[in-house]
Amino acid sequence: MSALDEPVLLDTDGVYGYLHRPAGDAAGKLVLAHGAGGDLNAKLLQAMASGFAQHGLLVLRYNLPFRRRRASGPPNRAHAGTDRDGIVAATDAIRELADGPLLLAGHSYGGRQSTMLAAERPDVADGLVLLSYPLHSPGKPEKQRTEHLPQLRTPSLFVHGDRDPFGTPDEMRAALELIPAEHPLLLIEGGRHGLDPDRADVVARTVTAAAELFALPAAR
Repeated sequence: MSALDEPVLLDTDGVYGYLHRPAGDAAGKLVLAHGAGGDLNAKLLQAMASGFAQHGLLVLRYNLPFRRRRASGPPNRAHAGTDRDGIVAATDAIRELADGPLLLAGHSYGGRQSTMLAAERPDVADGLVLLSYPLHSPGKPEKQRTEHLPQLRTPSLFVHGDRDPFGTPDEMRAALELIPAEHPLLLIEGGRHGLDPDRADVVARTVTAAAELFALPAAR
C-alpha cells in the first residue's frame, strides 16, 4: 500500500496543514501536531504522516495556533487552551473526510495538549498516539505533568525514547499507571526526545503498534 506522493495543502480560518492521502479508500484518519520547538514541517511529523498514510489512514499534519501566530519560539502557557481549540478545529476539518476511527497524535507539547483535550472531552477522538510525551522538564522529575492522566479514558499509545531527558522509562511506566484506559508504552532503544525517524525503525514500529492497538485495517 502506498500513499499519494504529494500532500495537499489545507488552509482555512482555523487550520493550516497538509493532508496525506492513502492510495485507496481511507481506513481511518489521524491529526498530527508538532512540539513546542517545531512546526508542521518537522522531519518526524513528515515521516509519521507518510507512514500512517501508507498504512491506509488519511493524515493531517498541521500547525498549532501558537505556531500560526509566530514562526518561532515556544508556546505561552497562558494560551494552551487556544492550542487545544486548534486541535479541535483540526479534528473537525478531517472528521467527515473519511470513515473509520479518528486518532489524535502529537510530538511532545502537541501530544500533551492532545491528552489534556481527550481528558476534558473523551468523545473528541477514538485513540491517541503520543510521541515523546514530556512527563517533566529535564532535570525536574519532581514536577510531573500527570494531573489529568486519571481522567484519560481514551486508549493511548506512548512512543518514548529510552534516553529521553523528559522522562525515563521507569518514570513513564509509573506515570502511565494513572491512566484507566489501555496505555501501551513503546520504548525506542537509544531514542532521545526528538525521536529521529531514521533510527530504530521508529515510524514502522509506531504504525504497527497503533494498528494493533486500534485495530486499524489497511486501506481498501
